[in-house]
Formats: sequence, C-alpha cells, structure tokens
Amino acid sequence: MSQSEISPEHAVSEFLASLPGLTLGVAVSGGSDSLALLHLVHEWARLNHTKVVAATVDHGLRPEAADEARQVAGVCDGLGVSHTTLTWQGAGSGGNIQSMARDARYSLLADWAKNEQVDFVLLGHTQDDLAENLLIRLARRAGVDGLAAMDDRFERQHQRFARPLLDVPRAHLQSYLQDHDIQWVDDPSNEDEIYDRVRARRALVTLADVGIDSSALAQVSRNMSDAKVALHDQMADLAWTHARIESGDLVIRREAFTDVPVEISRRLLLVALQWVSGNGYAARREPLVALLRSIQQNQGGTLQGCLVTVDDQNCRIGREYAAVKSLSAVDGIWDGRWKLEGPYQPGFEVRALGEEGLRQVPDWRESGLVRSSLIASPAVWGGDMLVAAPLAGYNKAWSAKLLPERAVFLP
Repeated sequence: MSQSEISPEHAVSEFLASLPGLTLGVAVSGGSDSLALLHLVHEWARLNHTKVVAATVDHGLRPEAADEARQVAGVCDGLGVSHTTLTWQGAGSGGNIQSMARDARYSLLADWAKNEQVDFVLLGHTQDDLAENLLIRLARRAGVDGLAAMDDRFERQHQRFARPLLDVPRAHLQSYLQDHDIQWVDDPSNEDEIYDRVRARRALVTLADVGIDSSALAQVSRNMSDAKVALHDQMADLAWTHARIESGDLVIRREAFTDVPVEISRRLLLVALQWVSGNGYAARREPLVALLRSIQQNQGGTLQGCLVTVDDQNCRIGREYAAVKSLSAVDGIWDGRWKLEGPYQPGFEVRALGEEGLRQVPDWRESGLVRSSLIASPAVWGGDMLVAAPLAGYNKAWSAKLLPERAVFLP
C-alpha cells in the first residue's frame, strides 16, 4: 500500500498505537482535517480504553469563530468527549498577526493540556500541508531544513504534540466524513489569496498535470528530513570534539569553521548562537552566512544578542553586553540561564556587570575570562554599589551557575 493509499483509519490506528500515555487531546477547529481526526481518534480510543478530550482555539480573528467553536462543542458532546474553547485576547495588538496567532495557539493548547493531564495533543496536519509548506518555502529560497517535513512528534512549552495524519491526503479525510454523513466547516480564509498557503494550494492543481502532486511533494519533504538528520548528526559530532563551555561562553576551535563543509559549520554556528542567547528562533540565513564568513576571515561580529570573537585558535561566542544591559532580576535567575546564590538582602538585584562594575574589580584579569564576556556576566548590585561579581571572582560569598537545562551544550 503506497502512502497516498493509506486509509485514515489505518493511519490513525497505527500511529496512536505507538504513542505512550493514557490521555489524548485533540485540537479541533471544525474544518475537515481536525474534525476527521477527532472522530478517528474517538473511535480508536473507544476500542483501546483511552481517554480523549478536545479543545478549540478561538483566535478572535473572525466573527464566525465563536459559532464554529460552539458547533465543535456540540459534536464533542454527541461523542461524549469533554470540550474546552480557548480564547486568545491578542488579536488587536498589531504586528505579524498570523505568526502571533500561531504562537498563541500552541501556548493556549499547552496550558490546557497540562491542566487536563494530556499526554499528547493531536493536530490535524495532513499530507497536503507537507506539500503546501514545501512550495511556500521553495518560494522563500529555503535550504534543507526549511524544505524538510514537519515533525510527526515534537515538544513545545514542555508539552508533547503529535500529527497522526501526515501520510493522509485531505481528500481522503473529506471522503471519510462524507461516508459518515459528518459536516465540517469551511473557513472562508481558505479561499483568500492574500495568504501564501491558499496560493500554494491552487498552484498544486496546476502542478499535478506534470506529476507534481501532494504525494510527490510530501515525499520530497520526507527525503529532506532524512538529509536534515544526517547533517545534524555530523554537526553534533563536530561540536562534541571541538566545543567546550567556559563560564557561560562557548569556545569552539576555529578549524570547525574553516576545515569542514560550510553547511556543517553553518549549522554549528546557528545552534551555538541559540544556546548562548536562549533565542527560540534560528538566525536568518543571510546574516548567519555573513558572520560565518567573518569568522573564517579571522574576524568576528554580533548576531542574536551574541558577541563572537576570534583568535588564531578559537572562536568565542558569548553574550553581547548591549543585549543584557537592561536586564534585571531579584529572584536570582538572570538572562534565563544564570542562577545566583548568596546572602541576599532587601534591595539587591542582579544586573550585568558592565564597564562600571568591572572598574570596581581591580583583579578581574585573574579570572581568566576576556573583558567582553565579563561585562556581560551577571553581577549583584545594591543600587549603584557592586555587591558581587561571581565570574570575575569578586565576593566569594556569591556563586553564579548555569541552570541545569542550560549547562550542557548538546546540539
């Protein structure tokens, strides 16, 4: 049986049988994909004694959304499935509304799942979504990672998510619903060509005439996923042998950026910047490649709140002072990665050491850390008075340690 011929029932049954846990959550918008997923999961769970709960996210972007959420609630009531409507309040806040809505959707679902003790939140992405994503990212000149298939399992905000329908065409799901006399909601935005996804969907109709259909493009994206894994493994081996942590900085032997294929070096630089900065998003390709070229020329630069310096042997990636100079904390957790401990007193706060603080540490050179790293390091202040600078060796009563989840560099 080819992937394009896999029945929805078989795909869901096989996928869910591989998931650990006793409680499944289904994100249901009311569209054909998620509504079919709800019915398929409910039937599987009934036979396998598994609890199912459902949630609908109302982003507040369309007046019909509240009615659609109520329709989904009615469907769930008929199935005996507990349903919750999650409402986003940020629709009028400006910015990239689609990106913000997507982030909000995952955040709301993750919080709901934790409250419901859900093991996996199931999403209704299909084979067609893989194909549409590939076309959209081709238009954006994406590389291997951008063209790779979305993961069928992933974690976001410490909650596990899964996509059981990635091998199933949307048409098969709609046929399933029709066969069972189940009505779904058609979102009018699915016809609005202002959206990349709608234009990609219509392009697929034309491409099918030359054999480039959803099944073919989905397979290409899976091939890219295999290549992505191979490249990542090679990069991780390079990091294991060439990188070390030094007081919160990453120190990487310069040959890792000069004597290996550029794609491997680029990946290493990308994950190194993310590890140091804590940024959840990868740096854009153009500035990343420019920084890599600068490193290869024995220079450095800044990117993603990191300062990169280079000498004949090593490349050091640390925090850029400008990125942390305005950060302060009173609970001892600073910059999302440092925990400071010592004799706290009212009025103390953690801020970057800075040049002013460094001037109050005459023997800072004995720490062995470079100046640029020290001024971006955490220090304890009482107003304008420096109380402690642990990484600079000032006031041994205080310590600064990386949080456990940030203390190991494992790409």
